[in-house]
Amino acid sequence: MSERLLPTDPSSVGGHRLLARLGAGGMGVVYLGRTEAGTLTAVKVIQAEYADEPDFRARFRREVEAARRVTSPWAVPVTGADPDAAAPWLATAFVPGPSLGEAVARHGPLPARSVRVLGRMLAAALREVHAAGLVHRDVKPANVLLAVDGPRLIDFGIARVVDETAITSADLVVGTPGFLSPEQAEARGAQVGPASDIFSLGCLLAYAVTGRPPFGTGAVDALLYRTVHDEPDLAGIESGDEPGTGSGDDAASGELLTLLHMCLAKDPADRPTAEQICTVLLVEDAVPDSGQTDWLPDDVVRGIADRSSEMLALPDIEPTLPAAGAAAEAGQDAEPPSPGRRRLLLASGAAVLMAVGGAAAWAALRDEDTPGTPAARRWAIGVQADLSGAQRTAGRAQEQGARLAVEQFNSRKDKPFELTLKAVDDGGSAARAPAAAKTLIQDADVLAVLGPTNDETANAVLAAYDEALLPLLCVSAGGLILTRAQYRSFVHCRPSDAAVALPISFYLMGQKETARPGVLQDRTGQTYAQETASISILVLRDLGRPAYPRVVPAGTDDLAPVVADMLRAGIGSFIYAGYAQGAVQAARELAGVGFDRPRLSSQAVIDPAFLDLAGDAAEGWLMTSSFVDPTAVPAAAAFTTAFRKRYGAAPGYYAAEAYDTVNLVLQELVKATKATTASKATTATKNTTATKNTTGTQAAKAGQPPSRQELVGLLRKSRYKGITKEFSFKPEDGTFAGWGVFLHQVEGGRFRFLGEAPSAA
Repeated sequence: MSERLLPTDPSSVGGHRLLARLGAGGMGVVYLGRTEAGTLTAVKVIQAEYADEPDFRARFRREVEAARRVTSPWAVPVTGADPDAAAPWLATAFVPGPSLGEAVARHGPLPARSVRVLGRMLAAALREVHAAGLVHRDVKPANVLLAVDGPRLIDFGIARVVDETAITSADLVVGTPGFLSPEQAEARGAQVGPASDIFSLGCLLAYAVTGRPPFGTGAVDALLYRTVHDEPDLAGIESGDEPGTGSGDDAASGELLTLLHMCLAKDPADRPTAEQICTVLLVEDAVPDSGQTDWLPDDVVRGIADRSSEMLALPDIEPTLPAAGAAAEAGQDAEPPSPGRRRLLLASGAAVLMAVGGAAAWAALRDEDTPGTPAARRWAIGVQADLSGAQRTAGRAQEQGARLAVEQFNSRKDKPFELTLKAVDDGGSAARAPAAAKTLIQDADVLAVLGPTNDETANAVLAAYDEALLPLLCVSAGGLILTRAQYRSFVHCRPSDAAVALPISFYLMGQKETARPGVLQDRTGQTYAQETASISILVLRDLGRPAYPRVVPAGTDDLAPVVADMLRAGIGSFIYAGYAQGAVQAARELAGVGFDRPRLSSQAVIDPAFLDLAGDAAEGWLMTSSFVDPTAVPAAAAFTTAFRKRYGAAPGYYAAEAYDTVNLVLQELVKATKATTASKATTATKNTTATKNTTGTQAAKAGQPPSRQELVGLLRKSRYKGITKEFSFKPEDGTFAGWGVFLHQVEGGRFRFLGEAPSAA
């Protein structure tokens, strides 16, 4: 977003009237400028300290000349420059859209197809950059601006001519950690070349499709080390070769994953060239036609239009100091522009938007408020989740499901307001969770929060959300510890872990096997194992089939003795209470002696590690859970299709539950907002003589969602039929009042969803 000029800023540079500040960096300040013909430009003015360096101007001049030779439609063209000015400057075409980094942060990862199209266009830009004899050296999300007709590669501020001595010293790391190549990370200046840009392109595309840098975040030293020595984190990108897959989205994801591995090769010689990416590796992805917008998700297209409107809504131009030797040129232009000049400026901005953003973006803006009008407040749904830790698969699935629900809401014509999704990563750590919660609590636009992912992080933040009376809706955390206090803002959107274990006993009572059930509690599973074992033992006893219980200490590596003891006791079924790693040992021991009677556990064992490590011994195991497999639920078919289109992969566990939970929140927000709007419209009708149309407009603008505290009460009293289950709650404490427990069984090396679990014996 543009900022006002400072009193010390020049009023014009090289025939460009300066209108606003676009940003400031290490080498200078970037201004929004207007040429005498009315064209908007981005004007970068170099700081004096660089201009005074010996040989700087000569290098700057050569690089400007090289940059002028870059003629790709996907790279911003140089429109003017003066390396010999007192303050050297460079002007490029102005692109009013958001950066790729801003778009991903606001709207989430892009679908695989979108990223493939993006990759081909950026590779085409780099092909021209390299053909001009340049190396960009800073390809990153912040340096790619989005327009609906394609991206624009910007900022050649640290680019250099190939084979020429770099502006910086040989032992200085140049680029942005997390998006630079191993040779840049180790300051091997002589090896930095076009292949370095390809590595950075791979990092950028990985970020676009996953929402996170492939070498993580954190301390610079750690980032540089991981870039040189570690493999990239490409988890979540489908390989496209899983059995039973074959959709276009899966194929696109698989081909993208292959490309990323090639681009992110540690050895520059192993990376493809930009030409190879364009003509061989991504040849099937056609670039969008003029005015075509379907290469990007709808919410991103709207975001581009919104950002373009904000960038072109310029503040009144304050008087600034005349540039040296330019007083005559500035003249009366130091005063705020007249209305006529303002109209000319806005018309110019429209022309630029048409040129760089496509007709669709301008059409989207045309029916909105006049540029200069403050944008409507963007309310938000928050997500606090483990997006980078041990439970990141579940956390990311929840974030994706929630984001899809918000995007679909924003596409509705009858929506009372726009929403955005604000996601924060707590890494699944109880130590990091309070800071993540604080971020959402302090954002007054956040109306409700989904999360956190596990019991420990939830327990660490419940009190903070409660003090703020910010609704906290838990989708995956399920321990009874969460209900030990009467929290005022807690809404539990799933049955507790103890309730999820109930159908284990009900299922066994329905089987022909009448021998005594065995229950093994593995204390490695802590309170989760204790709750599962206790509820099973109590219910089986009450149903007239007492269990044979055994407990092993935490960290027990050898379950053979205890399993042998249970078999000698004559058990006819086996219940394991604990985590997946322990279940692997139990499964192997039971399979080793040929025990093929009912073997059951709860949802912590629905983990790929159980299948991988137990192998054939996992076959036939039955698990209960609080989540569904949406690909196997008819009611979730539309959701699954939309999810695949949006993310290029099938939805994981908890994605559909998060989608349902956000839609539950939206249901209550819309009902309450419409009620408020109707009330205000009635009041307006009674107290004004305005026309009905005017009154309706005023009432619509007056409509606001309920407060956080009001929303808590509405949610606890709500009922909602989702695609996964029916939601209802106990109004006094927000605990889940429905059923929502399901069965899964291992068949053919996979977890097969069986449907709803029995709710009674």
